[in-house]
Amino acid sequence: MRPAVVGKAVALVVLAVLCVQACSPQPGKEKPDSKPSASSGPYLGNRGYTLPDSPFTRRGTVVTATCNMGARWASVSVRAWDPETWQQRAEREFPIPSDAAFSNVPGFKAVDSPLVELCGVDAYNPSPYGVSTSEYMAPRIRALFDLAFTRMAVVLRDPRSKKTSHVGYVVSGADLEDVVRLGGAAGDDEQNAVMSPDGRSVWFTYTASDGRQRIGSRSADGDHHLADEGPATGHGLPLTVSGKPARAVQANMVHLAPNGRQLTATAPKVFGTVFDTWNSSGPLTRTSARGAALLSGCVGVVGWVGDDRVLCRTSSGAFRSMDARTGRAVGAPISVVGPQDGMVAEGMLVSADGKRFIVSVHLPNAQQNDGDYVYEDPDFRVVPTTPGGSTTHISNAFLDRRTAFLSWL
Repeated sequence: MRPAVVGKAVALVVLAVLCVQACSPQPGKEKPDSKPSASSGPYLGNRGYTLPDSPFTRRGTVVTATCNMGARWASVSVRAWDPETWQQRAEREFPIPSDAAFSNVPGFKAVDSPLVELCGVDAYNPSPYGVSTSEYMAPRIRALFDLAFTRMAVVLRDPRSKKTSHVGYVVSGADLEDVVRLGGAAGDDEQNAVMSPDGRSVWFTYTASDGRQRIGSRSADGDHHLADEGPATGHGLPLTVSGKPARAVQANMVHLAPNGRQLTATAPKVFGTVFDTWNSSGPLTRTSARGAALLSGCVGVVGWVGDDRVLCRTSSGAFRSMDARTGRAVGAPISVVGPQDGMVAEGMLVSADGKRFIVSVHLPNAQQNDGDYVYEDPDFRVVPTTPGGSTTHISNAFLDRRTAFLSWL
């Protein structure tokens, strides 16, 4: 998948019309809990949530997100697809308020947010999280939404202060400026906003009054009081919230195993890829990753193909299933592009039954021309997770190079 290609000039025009909107005063912050995170322990992941019936929650559905931009508006389209015919089943539109951080440009507070990655990454503006391959981007963008895709978390810049940012959310189908603002205190430094699985709270990283970095949450309803959830390691790593009760992991490439007992995750200078789910929230560190299995040669985690197997993109460019317990490859490699093709393939999403996955095939980043690349037809393919099966191409006018594949139920 290609990062969202948004011209610098367009981003500047959009950001230039940031509204000066008053934020409602909110209760003061709680004193952060200084206790360290609890030890790891298995839990049942997201199976405890009852979801409303809709095209976005039914089995046999692929869900995508695409950022749309005009001269004075921006939105995210979330679509449900039939993965056999690639016909659209339903669509939801999430308006992006004018004071929401969806692009980082000079003169405005730089904000870490998956929404910036979806909408504001181009040749002039790199990903706020550094690496922007599909294996990194897709889980980060998925975390913006609740399990049912009814709400999307946003980080809001404060027009009164370039150093202040708050969190909030928008509901699908709302008016352009109809955003629920959850914070508002002067000096707030809240970033990395993501939704809880049930959509009842927004989670984020923030700077406490003593200067420490923490993970916090605010209820989507009521008084939106700040709840401290645990330690964070700055704003540079994204959040993923899962489980019941909800817990946050601050790391990249976070994928919950089908049985909910393990996660994949990576972080700089951390040895390990697969570890037991935690009973508390916190960042992936050398301490929290102790005892984790390292997936040898894995440069990108695509997802789980079973309770104990993970599909990876390897350092050779092929894809391979790996044993989550030993970290060793299982079966033969799966080649999507050959060495003479001059292309790269990035993994995007694994089906719920673990039998297929979606890849994006494109030129290496160093060879891409941003002026023309966005107008080319995307090359998305559905590939079997075991060697020998047939590959099919995905084709639909609404699927473009800005599309992020988020869920395959």
